[in-house]
Amino acid sequence: MTIKVGDKLPDAQFNVPGPDGMKTMSTAEIFGGKTVALFAVPGAFTPTCSARHLPGFIENLDTLKAKGVDTVACTAVNDHFVMNAWAKQNDCVEKIMMLADGSGAFAKAVGLDADFSKFGMGLRSKRYSMLVKDGVVDQLNVEEGGEYKVSSAEHMLSQLG
Repeated sequence: MTIKVGDKLPDAQFNVPGPDGMKTMSTAEIFGGKTVALFAVPGAFTPTCSARHLPGFIENLDTLKAKGVDTVACTAVNDHFVMNAWAKQNDCVEKIMMLADGSGAFAKAVGLDADFSKFGMGLRSKRYSMLVKDGVVDQLNVEEGGEYKVSSAEHMLSQLG
């Protein structure tokens, strides 16, 4: 079943790369007591994710924070080494929190996993964004059919008013 607005995020663990190395963090640690703009991509270094999705959140980071977002986080079914390399390439190591969901446990738990086997990529996450307030989903924007519209930073900003 897919998570919906009003639901609490399930307990999950992420490997989070940062300037001091990788640490394992729980959903409670990441989302508890904070407003988090979370966006998910099918894969780091993939075309739309690298050319539009991540750059949009980097470009709008200050505006998102000015509208009450404490943390902007990105998740993908990639390991923390890949997520760290992607963050370094995009100069956002200390700007965007990278949540490596290497086995897809979080994607499955929220019902937003996708089978990308026909592209040779296996289990991945759907492309989406969500606004999470103190661990509860406040907004959820899931893309359909490979589109890139409602999961963008610009769309999230329009929801923040």
